[in-house]
Amino acid sequence: MAAGVKLDWDKLMAEYEAYLRHNLRVAESTNATYVAEARRFGRWLELTVLDPRRLGATDIESYVAGRSSSKSLTARTISRVFSSLRSLFCFLKNVGVRSDDPSLNAERPKVGRKLPRVFELSEIEKILDNIEIDTPLGTRDRTLFELIYSCGLRVSEAVELELSQLHLKEGLIRARGKGDKERLIPLGDEALRWLQRYLSEARPLLLKASSKLNKVFLNNRGRGLSRKGMWKRFKSIAQRAQVSGKIHTLRHSFATHLLRGGADLRSVQELLGHADISTTQIYTHLNRDDLSHAHKEFHPRG
Repeated sequence: MAAGVKLDWDKLMAEYEAYLRHNLRVAESTNATYVAEARRFGRWLELTVLDPRRLGATDIESYVAGRSSSKSLTARTISRVFSSLRSLFCFLKNVGVRSDDPSLNAERPKVGRKLPRVFELSEIEKILDNIEIDTPLGTRDRTLFELIYSCGLRVSEAVELELSQLHLKEGLIRARGKGDKERLIPLGDEALRWLQRYLSEARPLLLKASSKLNKVFLNNRGRGLSRKGMWKRFKSIAQRAQVSGKIHTLRHSFATHLLRGGADLRSVQELLGHADISTTQIYTHLNRDDLSHAHKEFHPRG
């Protein structure tokens, strides 16, 4: 594309959104984040009178540094800003706006990784024990949170789970993760037992007579349970159990408890659906913290 021709950034953004959705098949939340950041970047280009066809790596670093100066942004958010720019410039190269990708030479900002909160087993039992199971919704909640902990599911994976992804005879579920990548995960005995109970006793009562909905987890109107609905239910149950944490903490706990029990890192990576093992390695840091605390508490010279 000729450098003298003014770019139609709005048109490019529409194409970029379609590229993310159909070519890269990213999650909707990632799509929205990347497009929003690309539009913000477009406004910055307009204010600074810079042409994206002539930008270099230092310009990208300058933009990220400017975003970093905001005290309201976490290190993780800044890292996401950089990742979104990487994605944007890859797209601009693919559609012929640029012949190169300057983001490949830009230095990624250093991000300190915060260790996630993890539930102790006693806390998980308190949460599950505080779910009233004498109603269809209660049985659903017990099954849902038992399953997330048993299989290490993301919230999105639990929300989107369909009946065709359950293989109860084999004791497996087929989770669909980021980028629509699928993985088989073994079910624990408790999760299997609750799934069977929910499907036979509670779900038929939640499902409307004329509905053929395939989603596993339903709300009280017979529709698929939403993320918001799931978060509200977990918050209410956790408060009743007097335990602090989020639904995603169940996934962190799943990984940490497996490693504590002797599982190897590569197996945990596969079960979590992490593309890069470095993402899984954060849980080894948690284990080292466990060892440190144990040493201090129990060693005579701790």
